[in-house]
Amino acid sequence: MFDAIVAGHLCIDIIPQFLSHATGAPEAFLTPGRLLEVGPAVVSTGGAVSNTGLSLAKLGLDVRLVARLGDDLVGGLTRQVVERAGAQLGEGLTLAQGEPSSYTVVISPPGVDRIFLHCPGTNNTFGPEDVSDDLLAAARLFHFGYPPIMRRMYADGGGELQALLARAERLGATTSLDMSLPDPSSDSGRADWRAILERALPHVHLFLPSAEELLYMLERPAYEDALRDPRGPVDALSVEQIAALADAALAMGARVVGLKLGHRGLYLRSAPSLGDLGRGAPAQASRWAGREVWAPCFEVPVASTVGSGDATIAGLLAGLLRGQDPLAAVTTAVAVGACNVEAADATSGVRTWEDTRHRIGAGWSRLDAGVPAEGWRWNAEAGIWQGPRDTAP
Repeated sequence: MFDAIVAGHLCIDIIPQFLSHATGAPEAFLTPGRLLEVGPAVVSTGGAVSNTGLSLAKLGLDVRLVARLGDDLVGGLTRQVVERAGAQLGEGLTLAQGEPSSYTVVISPPGVDRIFLHCPGTNNTFGPEDVSDDLLAAARLFHFGYPPIMRRMYADGGGELQALLARAERLGATTSLDMSLPDPSSDSGRADWRAILERALPHVHLFLPSAEELLYMLERPAYEDALRDPRGPVDALSVEQIAALADAALAMGARVVGLKLGHRGLYLRSAPSLGDLGRGAPAQASRWAGREVWAPCFEVPVASTVGSGDATIAGLLAGLLRGQDPLAAVTTAVAVGACNVEAADATSGVRTWEDTRHRIGAGWSRLDAGVPAEGWRWNAEAGIWQGPRDTAP
């Protein structure tokens, strides 16, 4: 038995380092004909498999990564980087003959949100057969990430995604699902995501998208309005809108919903009754039922936001697997996410479990999450907002 499988999207990230003089409007960095001098590139694995999986390993958990690689130089480099973090991590990587591996060029200038140039490669041909029953039967938790950029996972109404999650649930693993934002101009952007989620979420114990992703999938006009808001889409969302998104996901069958909110932190809402949460559930799983909590982010100098959401998920899953209650787990989640953004790549900023917990206990200051709304109360001891539907005192 081991702690977790992290499966799904895996690629190589190439992240140019911007020099101090590289400032200005986002469009200035992609002006046709312009040469912009940059510093050395950070080359690391990216995608949910790497970002969440390697973060869980750094937090002291026994993890297996499951993804599909091509038999090219990019695939060889991807495997090399993964196995440098632990030989056992690459045991679940499968090889696709004659297929191109996936890579992403991450353009992340100072003070500007990231731009991704992405080749899906073998992520588009990943299917349920890439995850063995033997691995699923030996894992406490099965986490799957980024189906919107994995063609077989959203094709035909998401039938293969449903089949994979149902099999993991049937074999006793706690199931967890993360999303990514679809490209509006792609087949993924035109897919019926509400219908896909209605098929998948009855087999998902923890559903962990960003609020923007879920808004796009369930309320496209509201998403377009949020994009036009000068404050940005995250700040444009009211507390009531965020709660309604979580409620919609719970109504579709998810047991626990965690919405990533960038600098505003992490919102968590759970069903009144959770049923069987699988092998990864804490001994007192009832403490996770009927909860509504919001964890503000910790204050840190930001080098890059690449992988911050994946690291936040790793912190939440690590808290769950280590038996924490929701207040402690969401605190761990935003702490791991904060450590992540202190480094340019997606995982090197993540610290050990012990270092992270020590930093939390040392009086680490938090950002204003903009939460105050009717019925919300501040738990000063935990540093957490508790919502009007939170059943805990």
